[in-house]
Amino acid sequence: MRNFHLVILGMTLLLSACQETVKDAKNEDKGEFYGSQITKDGAEDAARLPELMQGKDSLRVKLAGTINSCCQKKGCWMMVDLGNDQEMRVSFKDYAFFVPLESAGRKVIMEGIARYEVTTVEDLKHFAEDAGKSQAEIDSITQPDKELVFEASGVILL
Repeated sequence: MRNFHLVILGMTLLLSACQETVKDAKNEDKGEFYGSQITKDGAEDAARLPELMQGKDSLRVKLAGTINSCCQKKGCWMMVDLGNDQEMRVSFKDYAFFVPLESAGRKVIMEGIARYEVTTVEDLKHFAEDAGKSQAEIDSITQPDKELVFEASGVILL
């Protein structure tokens, strides 16, 4: 009987720890924080990123933008609007945190590293599947894509 109680206690602690990994803190005035604690101060408009990246392979930066969509399986990536019908895939440092599945349309502040990356056909198809695209849309992906990506160490959802 004692072992049964220890198992139940262990499972409760494990579930509690998993929930804290997904969402670190919430404050209605400041937003929802994920990953490293960051502030809103000094955030550049995400639409300026291509300009800020000129002549650079990578750039540590804090950005403010709008989430167009996110992974509908785990919230393990999001697409952020860059304006001019462009968007950027944002992943999370060390896969250490996720954002809520219903994050599309929300404002976001994120800090991390932007860089250009060639994304393989296999990865593009995987992202399309995670986004809930149709099989026809997934099958139409036949070429790798050089794209601007962002690895966020901290995120604030507003």
